[in-house]
Amino acid sequence: MGVYANTVSITQFTVTGELPKSDQFPWFSEKLAGRGFQSIENSAEETSEGWTQVDRPDDVAFEAPSDFWRDNYLVFSLRRDQRKIPAAVLKSHTGREEGAFLAQHPNLRRTPKNKRTEIKELVQLRLMAKCLPVPSTVDVVWDQSKGVLTLFSLGSKVVERFEDIFRKTFEGLNLVAIHPFARARMLLEGPLLEGLEKANQANSDSAVALIRDNQWLGWDFMLWLLQRGLNGEGEFGVCRPGHFSTGERFSAWIDDRIQLQGGGEEGGIQKVSVSGSQDSYLEAISALKGGKKITSATICMEKDENIWKLTLKGETFGFASFKCPQVRIERDATVDEMSEREAAFYERMFLLEQGVQLFDSLFTAFLKERLADAWAGRIVTIQEWLDGK
Repeated sequence: MGVYANTVSITQFTVTGELPKSDQFPWFSEKLAGRGFQSIENSAEETSEGWTQVDRPDDVAFEAPSDFWRDNYLVFSLRRDQRKIPAAVLKSHTGREEGAFLAQHPNLRRTPKNKRTEIKELVQLRLMAKCLPVPSTVDVVWDQSKGVLTLFSLGSKVVERFEDIFRKTFEGLNLVAIHPFARARMLLEGPLLEGLEKANQANSDSAVALIRDNQWLGWDFMLWLLQRGLNGEGEFGVCRPGHFSTGERFSAWIDDRIQLQGGGEEGGIQKVSVSGSQDSYLEAISALKGGKKITSATICMEKDENIWKLTLKGETFGFASFKCPQVRIERDATVDEMSEREAAFYERMFLLEQGVQLFDSLFTAFLKERLADAWAGRIVTIQEWLDGK
């Protein structure tokens, strides 16, 4: 699922560090091409990874602005090709070679350990040369105007590899994951930001500590949204800058799927999943009364009959299965394919940014209540709801 898909999973980062103040195109072109993808089709290498163009995954030139630059966006892909030998095939071929070795050495009952290792490595090398690499790509959109980079993946290994190659490509620039506390810092200012810092439970400013020690942000946010939605308080106002105007109304609620987690009576971690649209959420309420926390939930946001839907990971605020209104590009015989793809890109980014604007407005509404005296009253309301009053 890449940037052109109507349903995506995304991880967002802020980019810090100094960029060239002029002649940015040749600088970016050189950096991306310098770590461009190298094909391994005609070799026996196991993996290869590097940057490619989004629209031409075999092209790593980045010679013209149109290859990767669209207005305020840099658009490129991280491509990884990997050869994989099925375990059963490797075992079979290794067994044959060991059998041939023992036939040549009748005095041995079994192949010595060092010889087995040698045979396995030789077989692996021979099979690698016959095995075609399987390609995979992950799209990247870097909004230069906001300093926000969107990686179209949530996979932890993909994110780690991306962060590593990004650092090596753009020395001096740093990626900071937009986790719950980081997003809250981006959205608040003045007394509310001071209140957030006072509520910070982490003992350092590292991303790991801020995520681990401030899980209350995700827990309380999703509990707040669930209770409000079921209590008829599901309407909100746009309060973040973007494509919608400040004050425009939209609806938001939790639906379809909720995951909860907490300690069990006999120790250990217990998980509960509640699926399907429900009116009362009795199973979820029971789990919440038992002390479990909402760790993931499907959030729907509706405006002007358009719906944005995502599964929020409470710990990291990664957006899984982020579904935007469908893009419909009218095909025209007089317009070439690249122009159509460019039009689709801008439409996709417009809709995705609208969804993020609505989510940020929703999260801001929560933070304004959570970090104020009004939260004490909300806690009472939530407890009465859980108790069925």
